Amino acid sequence: MMLKALSNETRYNILKWLKHPEQHFGPHLHVPNHDDFKGGVCVGDIQEKAGLAQSVVSNYLLMMQKAGLLESKRIGKWTYYRRNEKMIREFIEQLDKDL
Repeated sequence: MMLKALSNETRYNILKWLKHPEQHFGPHLHVPNHDDFKGGVCVGDIQEKAGLAQSVVSNYLLMMQKAGLLESKRIGKWTYYRRNEKMIREFIEQLDKDL
C-alpha cells in the first residue's frame, strides 16, 4: 500500500514537503506552539501548495495516512498532517532487505 501511495507524483511531493515543512509552508502555517503535534501542516496549506482541489488533496492525504506514511490530528476546525517517521524508516529498511 505504501508503494501505491508513493506512485503518484503529488503524493510523493507532499511527503517530501512534509519532511521540512518550515521550508515549504512557512513557520506561521504550522500547528500552534502550545500543541504537541510538531511539524503538522493544515490540509488547506498543503492543498494550496499542490494546486489541486481540496477534495483531491484530502483523498491523497487519507490514502497516505492509511498506508502509514502520515499521521493526522484535528485541532479546532482544522486537520493537520505530518510524516510518520517511524513507519517511513521501517518501510525503507524493509525495502532494503527485500531489494
